Amino acid sequence: MLSRDTMKVHWIALLIVIGAALTASTVSAQVIEMNNGYIVSTADDITNDTRLPTQIPLLSSIITQGETHTYSRYVSSGTASMIADLNWGDISDSLSLTLIAPDATLGPYYDGADGQVDGRVFLRVSKSPSLTAGTWWNRIYGHQVTGSEDYTFNSY
Repeated sequence: MLSRDTMKVHWIALLIVIGAALTASTVSAQVIEMNNGYIVSTADDITNDTRLPTQIPLLSSIITQGETHTYSRYVSSGTASMIADLNWGDISDSLSLTLIAPDATLGPYYDGADGQVDGRVFLRVSKSPSLTAGTWWNRIYGHQVTGSEDYTFNSY
């Protein structure tokens, strides 16, 4: 008969295996960071994902060198993952994105963090069994900007 501690270890191992299997089936992306249970990875192409809402709010703004813009988003209980998409399209300028969850700070992430140097940071954040509910903050920073830079930002 197994001891209580051994059974706990087996249950934890089983949960990890199940979580990894579920994540592997939905995310075939490169892991960028693991922090406090969060997995930040490159986002898959979501243009044909029928699970997304038909109208995704899009924020547009202009940022300059050294400037910080901060946006909040409420993540409800049971949310398995979310996408953060910062797009400025100009590889001569550099912006960064930092995600601040109620229980962790993720990033900052720069162009190329998602595997492509294209003036975009396109990430998926997940945590098993779900993201921590509450207000999440998205911080965009003008890391190296000549003049000003237009950008769009989505978090869904």
